[in-house]
Amino acid sequence: MGRRWDTPEARRALFCELVSWDSRTLSEGERLFAQRLETKLRDMPYFSQHPDRVGLHDAGLGRHAVTALYRHPDADETVVLISHFDTVQTDEYGSLQALSTLPEELTAKLHEWKHTLHKEARADLESGEYLFGRGTMDMKAGLTAHLALVEQAIGEKWPVNLLLLTVPDEEVNSAGMRAAVDVLTDLERKHGLSYSLFLNGEPSFTQEPGDTKEYIYSGTIGKIMPAALFYGKETHVGEPLQGLTANYIASYLTQQMEFSALFEETAYGEKTPLPVSLYQRDLKDQYSTQTPYRAAALYNVFLYKRTAADVMERFEQTARDAASACNTAYRELCRRNGVGGIGEVSVCRYEQLVAHADEKLGADAVRKLKEDAIAKAGSDEREQSFAVADRLMIECQELAPAIVLLYAPPYYPAVNSTEDPLVRQAVTLMQETARTLGSELGQVHYFNGICDLSYVNYTDDGDGWQAYERNTPVWGDTYSIPFEGMKQLQAPVLNIGPLGRDAHQRTERLHIDSAFRRLPIMLETLIRELFINKK
Repeated sequence: MGRRWDTPEARRALFCELVSWDSRTLSEGERLFAQRLETKLRDMPYFSQHPDRVGLHDAGLGRHAVTALYRHPDADETVVLISHFDTVQTDEYGSLQALSTLPEELTAKLHEWKHTLHKEARADLESGEYLFGRGTMDMKAGLTAHLALVEQAIGEKWPVNLLLLTVPDEEVNSAGMRAAVDVLTDLERKHGLSYSLFLNGEPSFTQEPGDTKEYIYSGTIGKIMPAALFYGKETHVGEPLQGLTANYIASYLTQQMEFSALFEETAYGEKTPLPVSLYQRDLKDQYSTQTPYRAAALYNVFLYKRTAADVMERFEQTARDAASACNTAYRELCRRNGVGGIGEVSVCRYEQLVAHADEKLGADAVRKLKEDAIAKAGSDEREQSFAVADRLMIECQELAPAIVLLYAPPYYPAVNSTEDPLVRQAVTLMQETARTLGSELGQVHYFNGICDLSYVNYTDDGDGWQAYERNTPVWGDTYSIPFEGMKQLQAPVLNIGPLGRDAHQRTERLHIDSAFRRLPIMLETLIRELFINKK
């Protein structure tokens, strides 16, 4: 039986089929996608003959990661091809939502709606060079290219191993990739593999409006979410100075955190985006004239080199500055109104709150409080995190008024392989190859879209990760990161994907020639030159 995906047209058809398998995160389609892909893989003669080389791996909530291993009997060098198959939601498509996962149909229909598109999207539509739809850019084109590459390796008996890994839930918590860490270590041991490169297929993002270059990424940016629970003192709105609202306290920290240069990092001439708040609200669940005395805020911080310990130190410094400013203003307010006030706002880390609660209530009681809080908070790990800290503070009000510092999921460590000799060789090779194909390929040192490469090739010479474990209220209950397993997956990382635009937007689209002609040639060249033809 010949190859099915060896032409641009065949790869385009495969891609449209994968996109049509609606796989929005936390949907039934996401759960079904793995089974559908497993069936397609097992239809390939190679995997019919080697059924143990295709696997489904539990990723929680009925979802599965999928692996497919092409194993050459005389090779141990292995390239891991990583992708995710979940997508974000599709509500923004409005009346066109039914077509959002049918790229050919949606692209044709959009010609009737092109007056609703922004200028660049309209030009791309009229050019005929793009396919529109959810999951086109992010990132089923990458999975398509990997499937075609595995098929080619099988057909031509390449003397190298390729392990395809595609996972659910990259868009929310990366549950799929975190679950896959142990899968990768197990497969390496079971099949006698030696991982040489972790190759992701996330798309090439434009760096600025009007940018037409494509990019190769030699690392991926990190992301961590410091959060705070603010605990004041309740009162009636008619007697406001008998208490202290949590919103008043929170306003000082958010002012200090938003766009703070203290959290900015620079490497290879690239800068991390500045921190912003992703969430801030009081924890009252219904209207009343009682003032809100408990509130929560969540901040987004990007990383290059810093660990969770480094960020927590800066976060605590910022919170202490905020508390000092709040206390100064509050004292003056009380002086002007001739009242004594309720005391000064203090700052503590979540781990200190737990230690205080353990001493006051006993470890068993604290464990029960945490379990109850998580159970009542629902399935969202951020809501669970605040619920746990809130429940403990309710039992430890002697610490109030206070700002309790914590971490909320998810956490993506930064990874960078720019200095790795294999990656340096790969970048040069890919740039030369791109030029022969009529495109320019720039290098970006940290992929800025967040990706699953964060969970391989982990390095932390100290105990920076322990600060995360100790200050994440849901750690070990509903969220964890396999740091030890990640340390074992020591191979360089690289991301090569197709050109796309407007990920997560109604105008998400994929460049056809980049995805179905240029990218497959580049990936084939990469494997041949670095692993097959090398001297």
